[in-house]
Amino acid sequence: MPAKKPKSDYVIQTVINALRLLEEFDGQDELGVTELSRYLDLHKNNVFRLLATLEQRGYIEQSTSNDRYRLGYRCLELGEAFGRSHALLDRARPVVRQLADDCAETAHLGVMSAFEVVHLNGAVFPQPVLTGLRVGQRLPVHSTALGKVLLGCAAEQSRESYDRTVAAGRPLSKRTSQTIVDPTKFFEHIRTAAGQGFALDVEECEPGLNCAAAPVFDRSGEVVAALSVSGPAFRLGSDRLMREIVPRVSQAAAGLSRDLGYRAH
Repeated sequence: MPAKKPKSDYVIQTVINALRLLEEFDGQDELGVTELSRYLDLHKNNVFRLLATLEQRGYIEQSTSNDRYRLGYRCLELGEAFGRSHALLDRARPVVRQLADDCAETAHLGVMSAFEVVHLNGAVFPQPVLTGLRVGQRLPVHSTALGKVLLGCAAEQSRESYDRTVAAGRPLSKRTSQTIVDPTKFFEHIRTAAGQGFALDVEECEPGLNCAAAPVFDRSGEVVAALSVSGPAFRLGSDRLMREIVPRVSQAAAGLSRDLGYRAH
């Protein structure tokens, strides 16, 4: 029987370029052809053709005032469709909201994609000083509490793949003076996180920001997401993190896991 071709053999480069173009609008309201050409390392003619195609389908709009481009209505429609079609998000929304209210801090739901944490949902509790929402943002797994439990509780193959492709014996990227950059120390850290059922981020992702996270499991027992609570270090010190936040986020994650059909043995 002939060997099955890897999916990479079927990749269409033009489609990849179109998706890369859309991704450039993450964090940017409007972009021009020249900027996109530079960011994507593509000729302006190619960028213009991509924009024209995406504009025809409603994924891109051109401003009438300055000829720059922005995301179109179809992107919003797809995002809403994504939310409607995912049971995880449907069940998580009220849990995240309640968690934020119970802790009087910011709560998030995150998943792991390509060894990054993707923040799918979040809720804030009104405070004079608060942690902003990160919905839609991606962060490295090694510098976040969410990432630590997502990788720590994942299958062994995931950790092996991370070790080969991301760590590979090299220091991990340093976001703050507290970020764990030694791969060996990081793997010890996530093994501990998996064993205790939660992880902490003490100013490892952003200076002055602390966080606690716990894993969410599905019916098959696989980790599919994680919940977190974050806040400024002056309110979320080590004592409050361990005494109040860890129990609350662990309880919320366990409840969401049960809603998804998980039954601990």
